[in-house]
Amino acid sequence: MKSVLIVDDAMFMRYTLRKILEKNGFMVVAEAENGLLGVQKYGELLPDIVTMDITMPELNGIGAVQLIKQINPQAKIIMISAMGQQHLVREAILAGASNFLVKPFSEERFIEVLNSI
Repeated sequence: MKSVLIVDDAMFMRYTLRKILEKNGFMVVAEAENGLLGVQKYGELLPDIVTMDITMPELNGIGAVQLIKQINPQAKIIMISAMGQQHLVREAILAGASNFLVKPFSEERFIEVLNSI
């Protein structure tokens, strides 16, 4: 069972992602509401996969990806961006993100991306 860390400032999005993940056989090991906490929790737990929002307080998703990659260059991170943030997706991939999703996305697409990395 793959372990997942969810990093998103929106409680509703964290709840939604957790439900989808658990329903599809993933184990959510933690959630973080900003990039700084996400990096800290990644370092403590070393999950198999991280889902990372781009726009968050304290530290945005791109900065968090860069710090996580310093901890583990092999980290698997899926960036999740809102419509209109596509220009940030390129930055996220250059920072080391493994893949990305643009909100809104279907459950099937989310699981497909998770299984692809």
